Amino acid sequence: MTPLERVSADVGAERVVEVLRRDGGVVVEGMFDRDTVDSVRASADGYATSVEPGSATQGLGEDGRSFVGQKTVRFSSLAKLCPAFFDVLDNDLLAAVADEVLLPVCGGYWLNTAQVMYIGPGEVAQVLHRDANNWWEFVRRTWPDAPEITVSAMIGLDDVTEELGATRVVPGTHLGGELARYGDGESVPAELGPGDALLYSGYVLHGGGANITESRWRKAMHVSFVAGWLTPEEASPLDFAPGELADRSERIRQLLGHASYDPRPHPGGGLWLRHAKEMTPDATRAELP
Repeated sequence: MTPLERVSADVGAERVVEVLRRDGGVVVEGMFDRDTVDSVRASADGYATSVEPGSATQGLGEDGRSFVGQKTVRFSSLAKLCPAFFDVLDNDLLAAVADEVLLPVCGGYWLNTAQVMYIGPGEVAQVLHRDANNWWEFVRRTWPDAPEITVSAMIGLDDVTEELGATRVVPGTHLGGELARYGDGESVPAELGPGDALLYSGYVLHGGGANITESRWRKAMHVSFVAGWLTPEEASPLDFAPGELADRSERIRQLLGHASYDPRPHPGGGLWLRHAKEMTPDATRAELP
C-alpha cells in the first residue's frame, strides 16, 4: 500500500485539506514548533509517572481497557497540565484546517478530546476503528454521504517510528466501505518526528501500532475537534471555572466550552448558552443575542 503523503507545514491549509480529503490522512512535517512540543512533553513525562498503564477506559469500563491498551498510558485535561497546550490549540495551520473541514457543516466546533498517548513496550496493535463512530446514530443514518463531523491530529512529542507503535492508517477508507468494520487490515504507519502531525478524517480506519521494542515508549499527543452540535468525548468545560479563561483567545474559550455554540449561518438554535452574570465582560462576546 502506498504510504501517506508527507507535506511541509508551509504548503498551507488548502493543500493539506486537499490531501486529507483524498486519502483520509496526511502527515504534516514541522507543524508545531519545537519549544511548544518540548514543553508539552516535559509536562506529560512528569505526569505520566503517576498514571497506571492500562488504567484508561474511555468511559467503557473493563471493555475499554483492551481498546485503549493494557500497556499504554493515556490521560487528558491537558490544558490544566501544561500552558503550552494553549499554543497547540491556537496553531494557525491546525485552526485553518479544522475551519475548512468542519465549518461547512456547523457554525462552530468544540475540542473533542486531547490526550497524551504513550504506548509502552510490548503493547499490541490497537483495533482499527473510525473516530466518527462515537456518534454512531448520526453516522449510520447518513453513511456513506455523512458530512465530516470530526477531524484529528496525532502529534509527535518525540520520534514516532513504526517499531514504537506509530499510528496505522488505511488510506481511502473514509470514502466508503463497511461502516462497522473493525479489526486488522492493510495499513500504513504514520511515522513522525517531534512537532510533526498526522491529520486524519473521522471516517478513516486507523489505530495505534504495536510497540515491538523492549524498553522504549511511543510518545505522542492526540487532539481532535467535533461539530458544535454534538457532544464532545472529553468534558473540557469542567476543567475551568467561569471567567478563568478570560485572558485566553476567543478560539480557546470556544474550544473548551466556555462560549456558546452559534449555528449561524447554518439553521438551528444556539446551544450551551452561558449565563452572563457568571462570565467576565470579555467572555460574554460569544453570548448569543
